[in-house]
Amino acid sequence: MATPPLTPRMMTPTTMSPLGSPKSKKSTATVRPEITLEQPSGRNKTTGSKSTKLFRRVRSVFRSLPIMSPMCKFPVGGGGRLHENHVHGGTRVTGTLFGYRKTRVNLAVQENPRSLPILLLELAIPTGKLLQDLGVGLVRIALECEKKPSEKTKIIDEPIWALYCNGKKSGYGVKRQPTEEDLVVMQMLHAVSMGAGVLPVSSGAITEQSGGGGGGQQEGDLTYMRAHFERVIGSRDSETYYMMNPDGNSGPELSIFFVRV
Repeated sequence: MATPPLTPRMMTPTTMSPLGSPKSKKSTATVRPEITLEQPSGRNKTTGSKSTKLFRRVRSVFRSLPIMSPMCKFPVGGGGRLHENHVHGGTRVTGTLFGYRKTRVNLAVQENPRSLPILLLELAIPTGKLLQDLGVGLVRIALECEKKPSEKTKIIDEPIWALYCNGKKSGYGVKRQPTEEDLVVMQMLHAVSMGAGVLPVSSGAITEQSGGGGGGQQEGDLTYMRAHFERVIGSRDSETYYMMNPDGNSGPELSIFFVRV
């Protein structure tokens, strides 16, 4: 009696990972690091809901404004030692500029690289443009807001400022609360005290900073620059952050001024 032919079983092709285990599409998803950043000293963990709602309203209005592309260049002739002795009783903090090259740049200020941000700003200047100009010459950013009678709000807690880059009006700067994506960036940089480069962040990250209404997907890598800043408080209506150069032979490449006028 003849044996019926065997029907071959269809096998699903399996892609093997370098370690020899099957690779699925789900395994390619980016695994976010655990956030281990410390709470800043003297910082209240609970924030008022009213201030949070105000920040969100201001941010929504701010993102409806166009991105400015100023020429953030400063004459370097004889100006290299302009602020050589600017540090007098200041406090050293960590400052990080980050964002996708064609989107608005973000500035995060931390007590140290392992702490949560004490200040997070979104500036109406493209990240790539600002970093490019920093490589050319000195950059001064002035953030101005209106001074009100009987002002009790700390100047860095103001929700929105007029932004000037080397004296040229460049839109606005707005303070916002850190998102989960912001904290992921800070966590990835927790061991970096100073430097610049790109981070392998997935294209869906940092959607809140897209600023261009492009659906949240970003192209390219996320660029960052981190350095030590000297925080100098002039009065309750003025505060300045000077970038500190490691060699100490010249003035800061970046100075950020907060002032109420």
